[in-house]
Amino acid sequence: MSESWPMKLRNKPVTGHSVLLQGLISAFLLLLPSVLLADEDTSHQAQQLINAMSKASKELNYDGIFVYQRGSQIEAMRLIHKADTDGEHERMVSLTGHAREVIRDGQSVTCIFPENRSVMVKRNQPKQLLAAQLPQPIEKIADFYGFAVSGKDRIADRSTWVVNIVPKDDYRYGYQLWIDEETKLLLKSELRDNSGRPIEQILFTHLDVVDHISPDLLKPSISGPGYTWYSGSAEDTPVSVHNTEWAVLSMPRGFSQSDHEIQALAEGYMPVEHMVYSDGLAMVSVFIEKIDKESNEIRGVSRMGGVNTYATYSNGYQVTAVGEVPLKTVQSMATSVVQNR
Repeated sequence: MSESWPMKLRNKPVTGHSVLLQGLISAFLLLLPSVLLADEDTSHQAQQLINAMSKASKELNYDGIFVYQRGSQIEAMRLIHKADTDGEHERMVSLTGHAREVIRDGQSVTCIFPENRSVMVKRNQPKQLLAAQLPQPIEKIADFYGFAVSGKDRIADRSTWVVNIVPKDDYRYGYQLWIDEETKLLLKSELRDNSGRPIEQILFTHLDVVDHISPDLLKPSISGPGYTWYSGSAEDTPVSVHNTEWAVLSMPRGFSQSDHEIQALAEGYMPVEHMVYSDGLAMVSVFIEKIDKESNEIRGVSRMGGVNTYATYSNGYQVTAVGEVPLKTVQSMATSVVQNR
């Protein structure tokens, strides 16, 4: 059996060049996760860690600061999370750029914009952090994604497991997760394209896990008059649709419709049909809007971080597909929308 490259280096005479080479190799190895487990089948361990992470994100009390990077945009946010018998309560405060706050409970989401002196209240929506998007148990999506533990690392001065979620085709993205060994909270995540390149990142720089969160920490920082409040009226509330005349004929294996609504817009605009498709992790929204003139159509693609948009026009309708998936996915879905006569 031939010697491995570290053994070959040890057997060579020590020269200035070889010492320098070994130093460079050692420095490079320090940049890798400290424990590599590539030779071991770690799929089951990875799935256990992901399930524990999803549970911890909902049940623990924590207060932390994280950095969110999408493309060239970087934002810092403070996240305060409380779990009690009434459910989950959460407040996010922007630390960079324009001042903003988002306060969530089991019923609604309140978005506060001090710059415009406005407040928007709308019905509750899923959290954007990955831990809240993952299905429980994670085994539900095992037909479309593989799982592995690739090693250990350190994030926010905490020891973490590094876990990979790898898509089994090129119609969806993968993730690399850094899960706190002690609390099982998600401390870092990277959304990765089909070449393995990170395109979005969430990274906690500080995190306190506590027994109690004061109610004052969940209150908005604004008070007093002078703010304009916006809340959805009955007419603005999306209406669930059980039967539709529209169909998406081409979508990746595993995707199915998870929601369908009709959203009324401002006066003078036609209602928009909104259909949501998911494989349990990845999600694509398809919007269909009747437009009066072909000159008002929108065609083409756009991208922000990992979110791709493809818009097309067909027989008097604007069709737009949006999702945190590769461009080929939203393009194939948008161009395959048909109207059942």
